[in-house]
Amino acid sequence: MVVYLNIVAMTQVTPAEVAKFRTQLVDYPDAIKALQVIEECEGNLEDAAMVLAIRAGQQPEIANSDWLDSLAKKCRAAICKEEFRSSLVAENFAVVAGHLTATKLCPALLVTPVLMYAVQDGINNFCEPLDAVSAV
Repeated sequence: MVVYLNIVAMTQVTPAEVAKFRTQLVDYPDAIKALQVIEECEGNLEDAAMVLAIRAGQQPEIANSDWLDSLAKKCRAAICKEEFRSSLVAENFAVVAGHLTATKLCPALLVTPVLMYAVQDGINNFCEPLDAVSAV
């Protein structure tokens, strides 16, 4: 008998990573709310994003990991602008959070999990699909 397991990748952040974001995003009330939910979800970004999406009036209809990935991709062009990419590589999250909030690509409550997702993926890895397009 062959058993197939449906293994879903989970993006996990540590309490130290949450603390780093909290320190930098203290002036963003929605970011602080998002970080509280991320802590309540024990660092599971996908679960936290679903909770936050529902609170923001969204109705995600796909699996948690797919939904956060899709939202992050929607924000990729804004996140990966050179000036913001270098800020993220330097772990300066506030400037990027402010920019992403201003673009309104996603609800303000979801900006923090999207940024954390991009950082967890590795900024250069996350932005690589855009690099391939701009190199052509």
